[in-house]
Amino acid sequence: MMMNVQVWGGSGEHGRSCYRIAGATRRILLDCGIKKDENGQYPLLNMREIPKLTTVFLSHAHEDHAMALPLLYKHGYVGVIWTTRATAYQLEAGFRSWRKFVESRGGHLPYEEADIEKMTFRYLEDYAQPLEWFELPEDPIRVQWGRSGHLAGSVWLKVELEGKRIFFSGDYSRESELLAADLPGISGEMVRPDDLAILDNAYGPDTEPQSVKIESLYQAASASLDNGGRVLMPLPAFGRSQDLLVWVCERFPDYPVIVERSIWTGLENLLKDPTWLQPGAAERIARTLDLHSDRVLITETKEQRRQALDQTGPCLILSNDGMLESPASRWYLDQLAGEPDNLILLTGHVYKGTFAHRLVKDRQPNTRCRVLNLCYKVHQGADDVRLMLRESPADKVMLVHAPEPSASAGLKAIENGACFSELFVLRPGMGLSI
Repeated sequence: MMMNVQVWGGSGEHGRSCYRIAGATRRILLDCGIKKDENGQYPLLNMREIPKLTTVFLSHAHEDHAMALPLLYKHGYVGVIWTTRATAYQLEAGFRSWRKFVESRGGHLPYEEADIEKMTFRYLEDYAQPLEWFELPEDPIRVQWGRSGHLAGSVWLKVELEGKRIFFSGDYSRESELLAADLPGISGEMVRPDDLAILDNAYGPDTEPQSVKIESLYQAASASLDNGGRVLMPLPAFGRSQDLLVWVCERFPDYPVIVERSIWTGLENLLKDPTWLQPGAAERIARTLDLHSDRVLITETKEQRRQALDQTGPCLILSNDGMLESPASRWYLDQLAGEPDNLILLTGHVYKGTFAHRLVKDRQPNTRCRVLNLCYKVHQGADDVRLMLRESPADKVMLVHAPEPSASAGLKAIENGACFSELFVLRPGMGLSI
């Protein structure tokens, strides 16, 4: 029996991850996020189909995977969202941040607070450990999950329904400084190819390992610090921010570190829930947290930020919001912009229409400091996808999370590596049958 897969967002673009899979009796949705370009773009939701959804899964809490979820409840979804406790916990801050972003541009959310409050969750870890299969209660669907190494609570999923098996990688990285990633296909059973794999290929044809990328970050930051400059790293509240906080404290022991409280709290929470950590990561985190009274300055208000800068010379600053949209990030940028030895170091994708994008693409007036966009690896490139398919083969593979032309270049690079799957890069609104 054939099954239809519809892209409501996330393939052929960066953001608004959303994939509907419809069988004869079951209709599931994988993620429901937004794209931060301009004033924000939402998935291409089919409003008539939303009440027919039987199950929704959420891979993690980042806005491009989660911030459109209330629209499902607004338009008639009455079920639960399957995810992890850490993900559900992070959503509250995510919705606050997304509302501020939209309102700062004069826009309005397409859903109400009441729609957010309707959201109900069931937690994967209450039903099975990573790599264990279990059947959803009162639903003929089998599920396996594993840690995806992207942020605390982030998972990949394998879902069996109506005789088909779908693998959804979520955002996947096995090269985090702190987070553990479970390998799909390592489950003690004979591996058969999945019918479909929806795989993170955000870095397209890129094959650079994390070690190369992080050395580039080190060299760029060192050049500014050695010249007496300051380094601002605007980061999301959860995810690579905790990795990079530990990294800067370890790699730059002679310099103070200024960090926003939301990022620091995220690090504390990792230690409270070590489920998501690699071996040895808890000890590294504990050593970093012990630096609070020594050379780490935690800030939350404008006055605290001013005092922190006044009492330091060359330093590293970790502020919240990687798009330079938050008051904290913009205030630090204003303080550093006038000095050529200072550095604004962007470490991830910058969305079109955000201040970070304008800063990278068009030199802003009165900005004399250096601006670099160097990636810290939290997604997969071509080599990573090939490795994942060797570990967990699939008959058909949809490559997602990358805009054109990066997506097409990634597809060609993976094909050249002798992958024996059918590879696809679709666009929102398109679909395929399995």
